[in-house]
Amino acid sequence: MSSSVASLENGHLPINFKQPKKNKQWRKCLYTIWEMKYSQDTKRVIHSIKVGIALVFVSLLYLLDPLFKEVGENAMWAIMTVVVVFEFYAGATLSKGINRGVGTILGGSLGCLAAILADDSGYIVKAMIVAVSVFGFGSLATYMRTIPSIKKKYDYGVMIFILTFNLVVVSGLRADTVLQLARQRLSTIGMGFAVCIFISLLIFPIWASDELHNNTSSKFDKLACSIEGCLDEYFGTMGRDKENQGKVNLSGCKSLLYSKSTDESLANFAKWEPWHGKFGIKYPWGKYLEIGEILRELGTLILSLNGCITSSRQPSQESRQSIKDSCELIGLSLAWMLRKLGESILKMRKSRTKVLLSPKLKSLKQDLGLLHNIKPQENEDSVAVTSFLFLFMEIVEKVESLANKVEELEKLACFKSKILEV
Repeated sequence: MSSSVASLENGHLPINFKQPKKNKQWRKCLYTIWEMKYSQDTKRVIHSIKVGIALVFVSLLYLLDPLFKEVGENAMWAIMTVVVVFEFYAGATLSKGINRGVGTILGGSLGCLAAILADDSGYIVKAMIVAVSVFGFGSLATYMRTIPSIKKKYDYGVMIFILTFNLVVVSGLRADTVLQLARQRLSTIGMGFAVCIFISLLIFPIWASDELHNNTSSKFDKLACSIEGCLDEYFGTMGRDKENQGKVNLSGCKSLLYSKSTDESLANFAKWEPWHGKFGIKYPWGKYLEIGEILRELGTLILSLNGCITSSRQPSQESRQSIKDSCELIGLSLAWMLRKLGESILKMRKSRTKVLLSPKLKSLKQDLGLLHNIKPQENEDSVAVTSFLFLFMEIVEKVESLANKVEELEKLACFKSKILEV
């Protein structure tokens, strides 16, 4: 890409290829420690230790006689709460704990009410009240679990409601006994939940918001590398035998296509998390999902472009040479633009990338669209080149859409006005 690099250095694009400054040795050590702190393996170890500490705390309800006299055998509910509620991410723990608490309170309250009504009635009426209440609330709650909006956020709470309600109603205990039992179990569940929240939020918290933020920003560089790899493969193999041609590394690009469910889960957990660090209340996590969707569409186009490159029917060397300079220039522009957009999200700084590149990209797109008219349309070379150019122009338009979404995120999230260096 020597000609394209020369064009960039001559001022065609506002790209600054400054060499990074050499860091001091102690800064490198701190950076290594910082990276280790947030590595996935380290997070797993931290999470495991935190769960062990939480289990030790709730086990004290059994081990300490004064506490055991207060809660008795209901201490097992505190242990069950820790095992079930304590999740990897702080937002997931908070979400599950609140769902469990609300579901237990509602299910227990309605169950006690139904038990009181049934206890004051005759045997036949009691059986009818129990049957009707179990059928009605069970069917209604189960139907609510099938509603996507409820299932996404409150599925666990509705499930706990069904379980608690049925256990209370069909327990066969008298009303006063049911109230006492519900109060004791709710208190022990509250203890287990309090221990989970305290340890999850205050001791080396693992935030789903940080994970989603970092994952989204890293995807831009993966796509940039894939675009550069496709161009290197397409124009760098001219004059080489087919056996000597390399393959483009698209592993990073392919991993994006399977990230939708992970992104949605992280965004859901992030919405439950309290204010922390650089993320305030009501942070627009939904925009991250929109950006992720466009990134996946862009990844699909890049994979299609690679399919065009690896096709058995390739244009002649002269045909590829005629579009080489323009395509490489646009490719470098897109890669630079993607990296700057990712950096803008990562550092939460406003970027002038779209303002600087949009006019240049529009003019380059027009030139690119006219290239396939150089040769007759029935020429086989022209068909292959046209397919390549069409996919390449689709990638350009998708990157522009991506820049618009990032710009919307900058406004909603109130990114700092200090402009990133370009």
